[in-house]
Amino acid sequence: MPKVKTNSSAKKRFKVTGSGEITFQKPFKRHILTKKSTKRKRNMRKKGVVGSTNKDFVMRLLRLK
Repeated sequence: MPKVKTNSSAKKRFKVTGSGEITFQKPFKRHILTKKSTKRKRNMRKKGVVGSTNKDFVMRLLRLK
C-alpha cells in the first residue's frame, strides 16, 4: 500500500499545540497596513484557533485523524 501524504499547504499553515488545539496565523497582516487601524493590526498579531466546525477537516488534512 502507498503511504498517505500530509497536505503540503496545511502543514505550512497550521500548528498543533500541546493541549491539542490547532492554531494559525491571522490573515491580512502582510501588506497595505497603512489603511488598517492600529486596533485591527494588534488583533491580527494573536494566533487564531481553528473552531470546532472546521477542526475535523483540518485534522484530516494534517493526517491526525
